Amino acid sequence: MEDLLEQFRTVVGRRNVLTGATATRRFRQGYRYGGGDALAVIQPGTLVEMWRVLRACHQANVVILIQAANTGLTGGSTPIEEGYDRPVVIISSLRLCRLHVIRGGAQVVSHPGVTLNQLEKALRPLGREPHSVIGSSCIGASVVGGICNNSGGSLIRRGPAFTQLALYAKIDASGELRLINNLGIMLGEAPEDILARLDEGRISDTDIMASSNLHASDHEYCNHVRDISASTPARYNADPRRLYEASGSAGKIAVFALRLDTFEADEKTQTFYIGSNEPSKLETIRRDILGDFKSLPIAGEYMHRGAYDASSRYGKDLFLFIKAFGTDRVPLAFAAKSRFDSISEKLGLGSAVSDRLLQGLMKLWPNHLPKRLNAFRDRYEHHLLLKMGGEGIEEARAYLSARFPSADGDYFECTDKEGKAAFLHRFAIGGSIVRYRAVHPKTVEDIVALDIALPRNTLDWFEKLPADISRKIDFTMYCGHFFCHVLHQEYLVKKGEDCDAVKDEILSLLKKRGAEYPAEHNVGHLYEAADSLRTFYRQLDPTNAFNPGIGKTSLNLNWEEPGSHAAQ
Repeated sequence: MEDLLEQFRTVVGRRNVLTGATATRRFRQGYRYGGGDALAVIQPGTLVEMWRVLRACHQANVVILIQAANTGLTGGSTPIEEGYDRPVVIISSLRLCRLHVIRGGAQVVSHPGVTLNQLEKALRPLGREPHSVIGSSCIGASVVGGICNNSGGSLIRRGPAFTQLALYAKIDASGELRLINNLGIMLGEAPEDILARLDEGRISDTDIMASSNLHASDHEYCNHVRDISASTPARYNADPRRLYEASGSAGKIAVFALRLDTFEADEKTQTFYIGSNEPSKLETIRRDILGDFKSLPIAGEYMHRGAYDASSRYGKDLFLFIKAFGTDRVPLAFAAKSRFDSISEKLGLGSAVSDRLLQGLMKLWPNHLPKRLNAFRDRYEHHLLLKMGGEGIEEARAYLSARFPSADGDYFECTDKEGKAAFLHRFAIGGSIVRYRAVHPKTVEDIVALDIALPRNTLDWFEKLPADISRKIDFTMYCGHFFCHVLHQEYLVKKGEDCDAVKDEILSLLKKRGAEYPAEHNVGHLYEAADSLRTFYRQLDPTNAFNPGIGKTSLNLNWEEPGSHAAQ
């Protein structure tokens, strides 16, 4: 394999070919899962370089993992510890961060390393926004990663990340590596000519073709989510209506560029903070707003009191870091933390030293949340952050003032500072659960992390676990994108308990409730892919060269199972 490494060095330069456990750790280890071996991590600086690296990988018959920001929660872009039948090469796209704003800002063409934060900043002067503005952008997620992994986002009107306009490479059933230009932009014929034009930014208005039959966003979702009588979820990972080439591809092709719609930003917004001790009251609000309001909310985020507490205690440093430095610096902070953890592992100190140090420091820091938020935490178990824009502000104000205060709930209108703090607090929850695990190794076995989509007509949405499951869990966290009925439910399983067994028991209960899972985070290596996804993956990647094993599928070449001599 040394010859292959030399090919990589010739293409991208020696400093952009990483080998060895320490240098590659942050690419092999996911945010929560991962940690398998890799021959090398390659960091191309142009799309042409990425194509040449891909071609070398294809000729060498190695496993190809295309990775962007590596912020996924299910291990979907990192190698698994069990290993494969071939060496693994990770192609990191982080250096490929060119962005083309086209059609007066109504659309963009994004290269693989563009982050949501970068896109948001580029569009802000134009009065436009990307598909996602809050949520994953807090930890540096990429635009292309969101499309490939069925990211749902928290913005209700825009639906899951989706486009039918993509430039990508695949290995077909005959074993040929092909570049497919379905961007709807005329860029030439030869692969390197097409990619060089994008590298140089040579896109003119005359090159752009109208896309009357193809869409660059989920334009139907704003009506789809309003159907509160439907017995199916609004959105979920395996929904066939939104599996199309790059969209939902989960690393089974190599995406070079995507064409995406942007959205007009609301000039005026208002966040309403709602608290209640009755889950049914929040469901009534959801149904009334989706069913009767003229204006859809911008966002509607749910937090349980336990999630509020976890984020308050274990997500404090992330909250304060973003407040002080913005989301731009978060990927650098995570990279620095990974390097520190790698050193501590080598010294035999484990990988949680940085978490314990940070947590110890945060104990000395005063409470960082606005007083009115903390007061609602004390009074109410269930919290709903409702963000409205334009005419919807007065619509929500009139509705809420007529309902509250009541015996079991109340609301207040956030100041700008309170609104920003509330949403940042909500999106620090995910990291807080990872921190909880890291600082409680004596009581916690591991995390069982589920993101589920309940049917749109579900009334009894809040989970009540049976006692025989509850006794196996040290801490439970509930939050989610409430109006879409997408909930994130995470369970810190007690030390010594079987996490897989706990997960299977909970999933069995969810299936009886008509839930689909995962809802928006990709199946990764934690969920078994539904039949619709398995079929989709095999159509995209007939030889199983890209990201094998995703969704608990075959890890081997040509989809062979152990002991088999023929593809299944």
